[in-house]
Amino acid sequence: MGYDYKEAMKLEKQLCFPLYAAARAVTGAYTPYLKELNLTYTQYIVMLVLWEKDGITVGEICKKLMLDSGTLSPLLKKMKVLGYIEKQHSTDDERAVLIYLTEQGKALQEQAKDIPLKVGQCIKLAPEKAKQLYSLLYELLKAKDDELR
Repeated sequence: MGYDYKEAMKLEKQLCFPLYAAARAVTGAYTPYLKELNLTYTQYIVMLVLWEKDGITVGEICKKLMLDSGTLSPLLKKMKVLGYIEKQHSTDDERAVLIYLTEQGKALQEQAKDIPLKVGQCIKLAPEKAKQLYSLLYELLKAKDDELR
């Protein structure tokens, strides 16, 4: 019989579609909470990285968030204009740019502290299923990362 491309090309056969739709639904759940902080979802995840470890390079942020610098640079410019971050050239390597939180950026963490809980309450998935999904998604990301090396 062979490969049936028409069957393989049905939307419901694509792994990419439920991943895409679920990602949009989950990130969309953050929107009302982030709007209050004047942040986009992508800016929020940058802030999560910086709240965890302040004063890291743009390259480190890119790696942690699996983003390229072309995507991250405009976000950082906007975040600087908003007063959340500062950029400084590294004294060790002039090419490296370090990103630091401002006092306003640090204070934003207190304002954002309930967001994970609020979004978690919006997602109707049993805790064990959420852990399983989390594990599978990171397994998928690791396999893709290994493939790119």
